Amino acid sequence: MPVQRRGAKTMAARKSRVYIYVVDRDFGFAPNPYHGVCTLACCKYRIRSTAQVGDWVFGVGGSSLKATGRCIFGMQVTDTMSFEEYWSNPRYLAKRPVRNGSRAMMLGDNIYHRPGPEEPWEQENSHHSHPDGTPNPSNIETDTRTNKILASTHFVYFGTAAPEVPDHIFDAMGYSNAINHRVFSRDEACDLLTWFNEGTKGDIGAVLSDPFQFRDSTARYSAGSNKIIKEIVELMDL
Repeated sequence: MPVQRRGAKTMAARKSRVYIYVVDRDFGFAPNPYHGVCTLACCKYRIRSTAQVGDWVFGVGGSSLKATGRCIFGMQVTDTMSFEEYWSNPRYLAKRPVRNGSRAMMLGDNIYHRPGPEEPWEQENSHHSHPDGTPNPSNIETDTRTNKILASTHFVYFGTAAPEVPDHIFDAMGYSNAINHRVFSRDEACDLLTWFNEGTKGDIGAVLSDPFQFRDSTARYSAGSNKIIKEIVELMDL
């Protein structure tokens, strides 16, 4: 699939990069793979600040999910935009959270907007707000350190069906699970991209399985305490 939209001219003058990070929490919120577009709009502000159209982002499982070395998702960035653009674009209305909706609806990541560029951010009732729906300042501060989201229509989200990346691929790259992300050139990650592309033919844009923590979709996360707060809520399981 050809690279689209914003940044296409830039791609002609630069080689794409490959970002890899360990997914500590996998609810279906960050990334959010639903409604035909995989978006990384919250958390991972360092990746969001520098990744451009044409770059790749891979999320690899870690010990917290008991999925070390397994590829939870891979996406090639096809668009970037600000929170304001994300919020106001009719195409992404379905990405706004609905906390009394289905599990996928509850985990919408289109949660930030503001009346003007100098105004404080408003946060929707979401996975990143307090259990009572009020804004969570620690998550607002972390998420909005960069006013940029990554979007992809060229992705595959594996979830609990995450395949294990062959050891020789990561060994050749010099990659191992660690805190923070790693960045590789396209040449350095050539074998990883080949493995991914050959194994996902016909699955582009697909969600192949539920997130590891999808059954806890009512939970909230706080960056301030680095804790997940679970709630018992009756919901539509669609």
